[in-house]
Amino acid sequence: MANNNSAKKRIQIAERNRLENKNYKSTVRTLMKRCFVACGIFEKESSEESKSDLQKTINLAFSKIDKAVKKGVMHRNTGANQKSRLSVALKKALKEVV
Repeated sequence: MANNNSAKKRIQIAERNRLENKNYKSTVRTLMKRCFVACGIFEKESSEESKSDLQKTINLAFSKIDKAVKKGVMHRNTGANQKSRLSVALKKALKEVV
């Protein structure tokens, strides 16, 4: 256990940051899953509505990944890798339709 006030405060700050980082990572995973589902839906039925939904989910995921990298929650290479996976899935879905 912490012996002085500064150590106690650092424990509180570390816990706060841990919870915030956990929230970011969870949200990024959820948004990525939504993008992959939207790609699958677009491949099955290629309507304008599904295309706009796909584009919206991709934009949200890219935005959240960029914010997580900016805040230091994830490494920039990890963020780039995840964005690349999403881009490949998007291109594959668009290619299947055309």
